[in-house]
Amino acid sequence: MDTTRFDTGTDRNKKAPIADAVAVLALRIIFIIVAGGVGTIWAQSQDFDGFGSLTPFLVFSGVLIVAFGVVAIDMLFPRKRIEVISAIYFGLLIGLMLSYLLTVALTPFLLENRFKDYINLGILTVLCYICISLLLQTKDDFRFVVPYVEFSRDLKGLKPLILDTSSIIDGRLAELADTGILDSQLVMPRFVLLELQNIADSSDKLRRVRGRRGLDILNRLRTSEKLEFMMYDRELPEFAGQPVDMKLVLLAKHLDGKLVTGDFNLNKVAKLHNVPVIDLNQIASSLRPQFLPGEGFQIRVVKPGEGQDQGIGYLDDGTMVVVEGGRDRLNQTIGVVVTSTLQTQAGRMIFTKYDGPN
Repeated sequence: MDTTRFDTGTDRNKKAPIADAVAVLALRIIFIIVAGGVGTIWAQSQDFDGFGSLTPFLVFSGVLIVAFGVVAIDMLFPRKRIEVISAIYFGLLIGLMLSYLLTVALTPFLLENRFKDYINLGILTVLCYICISLLLQTKDDFRFVVPYVEFSRDLKGLKPLILDTSSIIDGRLAELADTGILDSQLVMPRFVLLELQNIADSSDKLRRVRGRRGLDILNRLRTSEKLEFMMYDRELPEFAGQPVDMKLVLLAKHLDGKLVTGDFNLNKVAKLHNVPVIDLNQIASSLRPQFLPGEGFQIRVVKPGEGQDQGIGYLDDGTMVVVEGGRDRLNQTIGVVVTSTLQTQAGRMIFTKYDGPN
């Protein structure tokens, strides 16, 4: 079935500014030139004497091949993620420190070894690889611990916001994001995306429409320049055998974040586990216009109410208005006066009476 798919990668269609592209190209050229210089120095080293006449050429060629390989890998991934860069940076830093300590410890055993420098270089390479690999595999934990990234978090908000399916399909989150009021990072778990795609693939027409709407809204959030959006791909060990709602609660605890949802049941479950929740329904309710008893306004009566003389109307935000004396004025816009308001779990109701000639 042909359905809309969400691109979880970065936006590859956006081209970098010309100045940045030129700077990156210049860096790559300089890197190749420096690598050629390093290859020349190694090729002329006396340490390789006695290995054959082709050894200097092979050493020089090997260094250039490695350099071109590094550039090729860099070109394959034109858009880098800050958490990946941070992991590589601190992995190299820790690897350098560990390799220094290890080479100092091994120095007494390598004093007479002609390949001492190459052994030290091998130790440095292996330790840097291990440290970088470890941090890359745990970057989602690491990025909230490293001080450099903590500074970025202070700018983007104290806690990440974890999205659930209902908050995406609802659509109000995207409208809220367009106002620029959200400064925290939005985190989209992979398992929520899969659930959303399953809804978009549903044989039920209504569910399919809701799922596709959710994917469209998710793409809108991902490409917004006002938001920091991250796709969370990791499967934590505690996720095993857990339903989606419980996975969201566990992930919010793991990231020390807040859940964003419009699901009443998920809201209750999260609060039982002491996880902060941002309820879209509560936000919408708090932003509705306040009407005090005795205040008047205009409302269109659209249907009869449950009471004998009641009519029902709705404000623009969906708030139900019960009009005493409005049953006989269906499909008319009339003046009403507020008598009381009632806040329920489903929303707010305003009780009014008809303010006009009988």
